[in-house]
Amino acid sequence: MSALLELAGLHAGYGGVRALRGIDVTVAEGEFVVLLGPNGAGKTTTLRALSGLVRPTAGKVLLAGRDITRVPGHRRTALGIGHVPEGRQIFPDHTVLENLQLGAFPLRRDRARSRRLLKEVLDLFPRLDERRGQSAGTLSGGEAQMLAVGRALMSEPKLLVLDEPSLGLAPLKVAELFAYLKRLRVEHGLSVLLVEQLAMTALKLADRAYVLERGTVALCGTAEAVAADPAVQSVYLGAEPVP
Repeated sequence: MSALLELAGLHAGYGGVRALRGIDVTVAEGEFVVLLGPNGAGKTTTLRALSGLVRPTAGKVLLAGRDITRVPGHRRTALGIGHVPEGRQIFPDHTVLENLQLGAFPLRRDRARSRRLLKEVLDLFPRLDERRGQSAGTLSGGEAQMLAVGRALMSEPKLLVLDEPSLGLAPLKVAELFAYLKRLRVEHGLSVLLVEQLAMTALKLADRAYVLERGTVALCGTAEAVAADPAVQSVYLGAEPVP
């Protein structure tokens, strides 16, 4: 499989604090990759750097072989990156339908394509269809997370990037959300880069994994190999609720 995303020697930070110290991460076309690590390891900064929300101080971000390191964040959505940020960040005073339509803003000149994508998202998440006229701020946690994912899908991304999507969800809702992610990957061939606190749950879905520590890649390999690593097991095994 050819590489869809390549982060090469990436350095980034906030002010004088270095959050990333030369990390290398790749995601192939159709691949599911998970980023693990403790708080402060650089996981969220990695996603922000590839989405253009944080400017790298060194290194490159390549999407399908194209150098997008200096491309503004708002243009990266149109290039094929769909970002579901930590905390969902939906628009609570807008309806479910309006939130989804805002996700299709990069495609605003192609109304037929936007209508097709809206149908696909509502078919994928029937509860959003049932609540399409409802204010997003009145949704349950699980429904709000579905909306955040659905909004990202409305730009028809090549790569879906998710930051802690299970945060605040009950175990059954987590299982439901992860089932949707698996369906997206299997049925639509979508590439996924996931930051997730429920490591063992995420590793069951993933092809490969990276473990970050203090802004560097401490471990990488197949999901099975990373899940079997004693250091990973000592941190994560038994620390998750059972769906």
